[in-house]
Amino acid sequence: MTRLGTWWPRHIATDAPAAVVLIRLYVGVVFLSEGIGKFLHPDRQGTGRFDQAGIPAPGFFAPLDGVFEIVCGALILAGLLTRPATVPMIVDMLGALLITKLPVLWGDAPLFDDASGWWDFLHESRVDLAQLCGSLFLLLVGAGTCSLDARLRRHHHRATATSAT
Repeated sequence: MTRLGTWWPRHIATDAPAAVVLIRLYVGVVFLSEGIGKFLHPDRQGTGRFDQAGIPAPGFFAPLDGVFEIVCGALILAGLLTRPATVPMIVDMLGALLITKLPVLWGDAPLFDDASGWWDFLHESRVDLAQLCGSLFLLLVGAGTCSLDARLRRHHHRATATSAT
């Protein structure tokens, strides 16, 4: 079997219940809509926001982040390559928390002028934390039985069982 042929079945395997579709729906819709927003409203959600937050090369990183959020959000929604799609989104959320939300703790966040301290940090980072937790959950359990990953996995098992006989 080729290297690709042994890689993908392991990374799409999931025994998680069909109810995981609810987490995929939430996480996927938020990433997809935020990615699209970076292009529809670049001044508020894309390049302008990245510039205001002090992120270097905002004209490069905001669209790049938008593309990743659109592609990975769509994959998560479809339940296709869900585990690999969550990895860049985990990095994305860690970056958002460290760069834009952590400075709220000491009152030095360019995006949140009047926010400082623990409670303001928790308030301002609630979506980022939910997205991070949802992405970590999907990385650990997979897409669930109601997904393209599960369907591809079942098809792969039938094909390998047929070829083995």
